[in-house]
Amino acid sequence: MNPVLRVMARRCVMAVPLLFVVSALTFLLVSLTPGNAAQEILGTSATPAEYAAFNRALGLNLPLYEQYWDWLRHALTGNLGQSIFTGQPVVQAIGQRLPVTLSLLVGALAVSAVIGVGLGVFSALRGGAGGRAADVLALIGFSLPAFWVGAELIVIFAVWLNWFPATGYVSVSDSPAGWLRSLILPVAALALYGIASLAKQTREAMLDVLASEHIRMARVNGISPVSIVFRHALRNASIRVVTVLGLLAVGLLGGTVLVENVFALPGLGSLMVTAATQHDLPVVAGMVVYFTVIVVAINLLVDVAYVWLNPRVRVR
Repeated sequence: MNPVLRVMARRCVMAVPLLFVVSALTFLLVSLTPGNAAQEILGTSATPAEYAAFNRALGLNLPLYEQYWDWLRHALTGNLGQSIFTGQPVVQAIGQRLPVTLSLLVGALAVSAVIGVGLGVFSALRGGAGGRAADVLALIGFSLPAFWVGAELIVIFAVWLNWFPATGYVSVSDSPAGWLRSLILPVAALALYGIASLAKQTREAMLDVLASEHIRMARVNGISPVSIVFRHALRNASIRVVTVLGLLAVGLLGGTVLVENVFALPGLGSLMVTAATQHDLPVVAGMVVYFTVIVVAINLLVDVAYVWLNPRVRVR
């Protein structure tokens, strides 16, 4: 079987038990958090009889394992239930917000990859001040949380300079220019950590490869410096860069939760926060499934990149 197809098949098989475990843990953890949906909807002035009637109507009075089994039976057919608060199908609610989160995540990854890898290669080739600058950038990026960076960007570029909108999201179908302007600040806030991480890791990987024996032999054989850097050194260093990029993508996915709330973006992160606060279990469970699928897809892309960059690599 083709190595890429083998990797894809293995990841898809591994994802099935993972989804079961993650969804079951979600039900357990939500049940352990203080409060419940009945209190959120009916308020504290409702009578015990009203609470009981509400829970019976939604099946919340059943044992937790029965609630999970009922949800799982429907989830296997693609039905993730309905929101307790809005009555909207969970699949529809997530589908409306998914493009926002994917736009933010893909944009942050693209900016991180282009700028981070570029700075890493530059600092590795120049050394000295370039290397120290990469270390300083990495320290700054690691130290500043994305939500704080986002708040500062709003103050500077939205309030003082009035260059970009402070909050909100414009669909690309409504206005491509408005879509781009609404994403610039949140993408910048989310990408700072990624730029710092990729710049540092790329620099270290390039320095290791450039000091290797086969690169010295390439120089002796008269291969051009440009070819040495981009055809040999960067390709060999890219294995480590791809690893960091995969880990970064998962980390940025979690970071979207805070950034979306700072910029009032109607994405999956803000939906997750609202649903968790309201104890809206069907929405929370559906969100966890979607996030898990995205993480599995990221890992799959990383494994495929390994095989493509080095066919001798065998991903377990």
